[in-house]
Amino acid sequence: MSVIQDIYIPAREPCSFTLKKGQSMRIIDLESQQAVDALFYNAADPSERYSAQDTLAAQAAAGRKFYLETGSALLSNEARPMLTITDDTCGYHDTCAGACSCESNTVRFGHETRFMHACRENFLRELGKYGMGKRDLVSNVNFFMNVPIRPNGELTVDDGVSEPGGYVQLRAEMDVLVLISNCPQVNNPCNGFKPTPIQIIISDS
Repeated sequence: MSVIQDIYIPAREPCSFTLKKGQSMRIIDLESQQAVDALFYNAADPSERYSAQDTLAAQAAAGRKFYLETGSALLSNEARPMLTITDDTCGYHDTCAGACSCESNTVRFGHETRFMHACRENFLRELGKYGMGKRDLVSNVNFFMNVPIRPNGELTVDDGVSEPGGYVQLRAEMDVLVLISNCPQVNNPCNGFKPTPIQIIISDS
């Protein structure tokens, strides 16, 4: 395996890059319990982008649970594989709860949180670099985020389960534009109430 790029992303910050078909990226939770939000677009045609609905439908058809794990394929809105999770120390990644925003912070945690930084703002900052905007925001993946479903069907955000140095590795099945938000949320336990840095290593598979 040959390392192509080693990216350090500070707490609360975004990042974006293109992952070529056949390349892998390893997302490393350096200090534990850090949620990493991600969006994926076909680098050649961004109108094709990650679809949580298609991904979860394929998961169900394969007899898998609602969360993502080793072997899970992340599908586009054209039902094509974009990436595959090939290795994972966490065993649990969410694609149901969405990304935090200033608006959702206000609804969930009170008006005083309205101006706290959030993943949606990070994504918009990165999307602007590629000529995209609010209409291009779609469902995302929350790596390392623990979102159990209660017996009544309600989603809840619980303490993260990743250990220091925990990672998830994905292989690109097409050229993929990757947008990362190192989640800045401090009002629920998805980051242990203390956002921390992460590392991404891009390599030839």
